[in-house]
Amino acid sequence: MKTDLSHLNEKQKEAVLSLDKRILVLAGAGSGKTRTLLQKIIWLTEEQNVKSQNILAVTFTRNAANEMLDRLIFAAEKTDEYKNIIEDKKISTQEKDQMRHVFSRKHKWIANLTVRTFHSLCYLIVRDFGVSEFDNKFKIISDGKLAKEGFEKYIANETVFEVLHKVLIKNCDSNEYLIKLKQYILNYMIDRIHIDKKRFKYKYANEKFYTSLNGTKVRSKSEQFIADWLYRHNIKFEYEPEINFRDFDFKPDFYIPEANLYIEHISDKSYPVTNKEKQFKLANKLLVKTYEWQTKDSAIFNLVLERIIKSRLPADYKYTTALYFEEEFKYYHKEIRDFLRQVMRVTDMIKVENTDPDKLLAKALKDQHERIRWFYKLSIPLIKQYNAYCINKSYLDFNDLLSMTISLFKNKKEILEKYRNKFKYILVDEFQDVNNLQVKLLKLLLKPSSQLFCVGDDWQSIYGFRGSNVEYIVDFKK
Repeated sequence: MKTDLSHLNEKQKEAVLSLDKRILVLAGAGSGKTRTLLQKIIWLTEEQNVKSQNILAVTFTRNAANEMLDRLIFAAEKTDEYKNIIEDKKISTQEKDQMRHVFSRKHKWIANLTVRTFHSLCYLIVRDFGVSEFDNKFKIISDGKLAKEGFEKYIANETVFEVLHKVLIKNCDSNEYLIKLKQYILNYMIDRIHIDKKRFKYKYANEKFYTSLNGTKVRSKSEQFIADWLYRHNIKFEYEPEINFRDFDFKPDFYIPEANLYIEHISDKSYPVTNKEKQFKLANKLLVKTYEWQTKDSAIFNLVLERIIKSRLPADYKYTTALYFEEEFKYYHKEIRDFLRQVMRVTDMIKVENTDPDKLLAKALKDQHERIRWFYKLSIPLIKQYNAYCINKSYLDFNDLLSMTISLFKNKKEILEKYRNKFKYILVDEFQDVNNLQVKLLKLLLKPSSQLFCVGDDWQSIYGFRGSNVEYIVDFKK
């Protein structure tokens, strides 16, 4: 079988035929990058007499690895029998996997190739050689979408999301954490429109932009604070109840039935309430006022609310009540999912960049944006508890596999040398998607005499959320 360069452009042909030790092929989507990589494999084995067991081809998904093998088998087969099997939609994925194995074995040079994802490669290394360093009875915990990497029987029976969700519910046993989480969701995931309110202040002057903990919509951040304070202290309230006086109708901000007390919050935008106060006195109703300047210091405002409200409640009033995750978030399932997806991204980033969670939190707390500070205060405890849970269960996620392989190679030089001597040619598909851990692994595997052949796109990074860094393309020679 000869190398087929007919569908490659001049630069791609040059890359296939090059003997340089470090080669990077960049091109746009659909321009033949993977075809170039496959022709490189064929050229090495068929025309340079390279043993195929000395070639490692790395991809990012099992589907991509399977497609690579399929195209190599297509090239090696003299008939379309295998191609017809793969393209037949009536044949199951499992049957195609079996046929892929059968046809690969027909061609020894294909059978001896190592074509794997980063994760499945690391899994095999840690499983086979990590017994002296780690518990090699581990299970792989995935995000659900990337589970099928060729080791399905070793997949944990719960996903990353499920574990984080379990940890989140446990954390919400603390009323303080539960309330902070609910306030974050209400302020930054439900009430996002209030961010733009000032741009439309005339159109939306009377709109209720803020959601309190019990779901009541209110008009200002200060009113939200009052409503949340009442909710946290198990004090029932009515928002803007309509009062009918002889001369006019009036809607004070809050009414607390247990104390028979009305509250009007005074801001710089409030209308004068002198006449209203007189009407309240005549009607023998109690109206108290809170002021915007008091809200500048939450501790002071808490004391103000305690002074004006608690003293008017029955002596045996129960100010605390248990809050339950299922009840508090029954209308916010989507927001909880989105929040946990964000936590998963941060978990990935921490592992990929080898960042200390506490140092990340300390840095985040200095951020100028309240939302950032709030998010990390909620997420870092979850991440630490998630890590502890996984250690206890002997779970490894995909980034752990990479980290453990790197650690194994650094601590056991003889194992590293075994793989460095084996993989003299390393080919990486979609190089733009590599992250810090994957680059470290590649650097360890490479000897000065090894050839690294990468194809990629300098803008298309579908795995950006997993810590991929296009800078590795810019700094390829390093």
